[in-house]
Amino acid sequence: MALGSVQLKLYVYQGTVGSYTEGNLAYTINKSKISGKSNIVLEIAELVRDYITIDFDNYASSTNSHAVWVTAVAYYKDTEGNDFTYGNPETYNYIATDGYGYFEDEINPELSRNALISSNHIYLPEGVAGKLPIFSEGVGKVTIDSSDTQITDNGHSNQKIQYVNIPADSDTIQIYDTDDSTLLKTINVTNICEPKFTSYKVTFVNKYGALQDLYFFKKTTESFTVTDELYKRNIIDTDSVTYSLKETQNQRYNVNAKTKLTLNTGFIHEDMNQTIEELFLTENAWINYESNILPIIPLSKSLQFKTSLNNRLTDYTVDFEFGFNKINNIR
Repeated sequence: MALGSVQLKLYVYQGTVGSYTEGNLAYTINKSKISGKSNIVLEIAELVRDYITIDFDNYASSTNSHAVWVTAVAYYKDTEGNDFTYGNPETYNYIATDGYGYFEDEINPELSRNALISSNHIYLPEGVAGKLPIFSEGVGKVTIDSSDTQITDNGHSNQKIQYVNIPADSDTIQIYDTDDSTLLKTINVTNICEPKFTSYKVTFVNKYGALQDLYFFKKTTESFTVTDELYKRNIIDTDSVTYSLKETQNQRYNVNAKTKLTLNTGFIHEDMNQTIEELFLTENAWINYESNILPIIPLSKSLQFKTSLNNRLTDYTVDFEFGFNKINNIR
């Protein structure tokens, strides 16, 4: 008999592949075949995304939960409602991150399986170490200058995205395939000496679902905008039928404020346009500001890409807003 319907059980979990329990059952989806079609299409990406938690502790933890295992178990029925007697059920396993593809990438694009950054350049302050996100399944070793770091993966979901330490004042990073000899990507590290301005590190979730650092080296300005409401008070003393000149008739309430930062990258390679684009598109970002890791939101909504041909020198100014009110009103 022909395929009639499918029931899909979707398990989302941490750990090693296949280590799920019924407690990890996230969704049960039932769908019938559309008349005239030969297959059934199920979209699970948005469902899985609800179970991926993105947090940032400035890389203090040795492991992370930015990837999860997804096991999809499909139970097939024919047009008469009977279970298929062969290939039923079928089990599919995936490793999932909170990434995305572009329209031009078409459906279900395969994102990078080695270095989890788009650019071939990294900018760091002189004397400051950095982090490089990689996908461990596709990397055998990372060579930074002449020092090798072997990548190991025990199969746990928290091992899939790893953050390789970039020593201070490094020059070149080379990422090799699992055979340790096939060069997959070369990244140039530029170490910036900035004696005048304070450099700020912004960390954001990029298109691969990994954390990526971007330093802003030049002028920073801080401002804030205030919101409030007014109501008109009755200030008459009914006993004396007078009022005090010290009493306000227009009373202010619900006063709060949002702080905005305007940061500038300084001059960077035009290859960094991809990084700036992903920063604009991110849903999660943080800044290392006054000894605190604070959430921020990119306020800039339009971007004109700069190139060496059109602009000679490339730099970007980006507006951010802290992701909280100035006055603490969390209840």
